[in-house]
Amino acid sequence: MKKACIALIGFMATGKTTVGKALAKHLGDAFKFIETDQIIIEMVGKTIPDIFSEDGEVKFREYEVAACKKVSNLSNIIVSCGGGVVLNKVNIDNLKLNCHIVLLEASIEEIYKRAMRDGKETRPVINKDDPKKEIENVLVFRKPYYQAAAEYIIDTTSKEIQDIVEEIVIKTHLKT
Repeated sequence: MKKACIALIGFMATGKTTVGKALAKHLGDAFKFIETDQIIIEMVGKTIPDIFSEDGEVKFREYEVAACKKVSNLSNIIVSCGGGVVLNKVNIDNLKLNCHIVLLEASIEEIYKRAMRDGKETRPVINKDDPKKEIENVLVFRKPYYQAAAEYIIDTTSKEIQDIVEEIVIKTHLKT
């Protein structure tokens, strides 16, 4: 079966949303950009930080499974997945049903710079006393999960958005 969707995975601030939107635009009207976090927000009626603080991470991960299952039934989408989506193999199995899985990576320094620009309050994973150390700890823990799930790996650290988009199109053989 030919896969006509792309799931972008990776740690926060590696460019999943920015690249995903640019990729969908590049591919034209036939493709739609979505985010698993947005699906969760619409399902639950709460922001991601509110879900984490009110319901906890375990409940959030349950919502994430439901979001990935929903994505597995869609066509012609570019999906930006939450950074922890790889922690549950069920999510990856669902995504692989109709998505090429592309891992976006960046250096710890670049992730820190991008994440802090957004503000640590918007990102529960780093809303800690030492955000840079937290990024390093979580990234080291998740790296094998990311690499096991990925079909393609692209380092976004010092690349232009359009170059990343073109690299994804070439690797996945998606046509505009």
